[in-house]
This record gives sequence, C-alpha cells and structure tokens, in this order.
Amino acid sequence: MSLHNLMWVEKYRPTKLADLVNQKDIVGSLSVLMKNPSEMPHLLFSGSAGIGKTTAALCLAKEILGEGWKGDTLELNASDERGINMVREKVKRFSAIGIYPNIPFRLIILDEADEMTSDAQTALRRIIEGTSKYCRFILIANNISNIIAPIQSRCAVFKFTRIAEKDVVTHLKNIAKKEKVKADDKGLSTIYDYSEGDLRHAINVMQAAASLGSITEENVKKSAGLTKTNDVDVVLKLALGGKLADARNKMIELIKVYGMSESDFLKYINQSVFKQKTDHLEEILQVIAKYDYRILSGANPEIQLTALLAELGKFGK
Repeated sequence: MSLHNLMWVEKYRPTKLADLVNQKDIVGSLSVLMKNPSEMPHLLFSGSAGIGKTTAALCLAKEILGEGWKGDTLELNASDERGINMVREKVKRFSAIGIYPNIPFRLIILDEADEMTSDAQTALRRIIEGTSKYCRFILIANNISNIIAPIQSRCAVFKFTRIAEKDVVTHLKNIAKKEKVKADDKGLSTIYDYSEGDLRHAINVMQAAASLGSITEENVKKSAGLTKTNDVDVVLKLALGGKLADARNKMIELIKVYGMSESDFLKYINQSVFKQKTDHLEEILQVIAKYDYRILSGANPEIQLTALLAELGKFGK
C-alpha cells in the first residue's frame, strides 16, 4: 500500500522515540536504557488509549533490533487471545527460539495485557522468568491495576500521561500542512474536546473531517456525529417525563441512523444531566455509571440503554 493511501494515523506514526508527542520524561528514560540494550529490563507501559504506548514499543524494537526487527519481534493483542493456551503456545514457542549474535535479545510486545486472565498472567510470569537471558517483554496496559503484582515487580513501569491540548493541536496542524488541508483553530479544538487526549482518535477524526473539504468546527461535528448531541438532551427529558417508548425510539435513531456510539451516548447523557433541574442528581449519575459498567463488561448495549431510560423514568417530576 502506498503512503498516499494509508490512513493518516499510520502514515504519521512516529518511527523514532524522539518523535513521540509529549512524553519527554519517558523518552529520556528509555533512551538511557537503549545505551546498553543487553541490560534493559522487561518493560510495562501503562496509560489511557491513544497516547503512544504501542508506538513507543515499536520504536524501541526498530532502534534496538535494527532492520530485521520484524523477524525478531512478536506482537500480540492479549484482548484477542486471552487464555492460557496463547501464553503457553505462541509466546513460549517464540521466546524459546535462539537469538542471532548481532542482537541483544528477541522482543515480545503484548498489547492490552490487562485483559489477560489471571491464569494466563501467572503462566506469563513463569515464561518471563525462564527466558530473560535471550528475550525481553514489553507489556502494554490501559489499567495497570489489572496486572498481577508478580509481573509488575519484574518490569520497569512507565506511566504514559494524557497528551495536552496544545501538543495535540500542534501535531494535527503539522499533519494538515503536509496533507495540504485547511484547518482552523476552532475545528482543531473541537477535535481535541471530542478525543479527550487520545491522539490516535484525534487523527482519525481529523481525516474524516478533511474528507468533507476542510477541518472546521462544523465538519468535525458532522464527521464525528456531534451534530446530534443536543438530541441526547431530548432523550433525557423524555425519559424523565416517563415517556419511555419515545425516549427509546429517539435513542435508537441516534445510534442506528446517525451512528452515535453507545459510549458517546452515555457520555452525552451524563453531560446532559447537569443541564436538567433535578433533585436526584447523585442518584441519576450513579445509575448512568452502573449501565456504563454493564456495557463495558459485555452486556447487550441496546437492552442496557433501554433499561437505563426506564430507570431514569423513576426520577421524573
């Protein structure tokens, strides 16, 4: 695939640690470790989505292992392959292969490691112990608390921070300039507000907005489905007014017709609660949080959101 046809998020993914956006402390620490790669410990990168954890791991692989880094790097997504068999079969088989004299070790990048089962993490710990002479692990997690303590203690932990608005906007401006796309400050600010510091998401939204001609506030809202956020206020009013069927129909329309995600719907209805004059603010926020957790845990979104609207009806005037 040519660079012209690549998604911008891949086209402009940093290839060197020094190019990472707004992670200067981590880049500095990793650069020190790279001076003597053979003594580099296993690493654990934690932090929210889209802030450079996987990119940093890939940059390390390229800079330490050189041109043949792909052959000496195993990249797995633990959320897709969570069980004990993945650890025992794929990771153990790869880590057991000998290394060439010109590289310090082979590298295993395990993304979303916090989604692994406890049994899988326990098996991984044993493999980490048994292969440290010729293999290094980089574990990547959004929620470090889900990583068992014995693994954390065997890794150097790096906590990636949320990227500041000025750094995201500067990076987006650079991309827009290279792509010869007009972008105004209000449009870029709207992208940041929507992406909440997730640079990967921000770049994807910007590319979608650019397909409409230029990156303006209006085009960003259109491409991200934000033009219908005010309709979430209507859904909340209908639910609080006891009109469950109407509220559900409007909610279904927003999600299935206009493409608003279930997580965005919950985010906007949470914001909408603060606009409503109600004596049950705390109770309503707790209800929204409950259904957000259920959906994140894998429950059917449509059923859960309908139940949410039904429960909100209890707080109506």
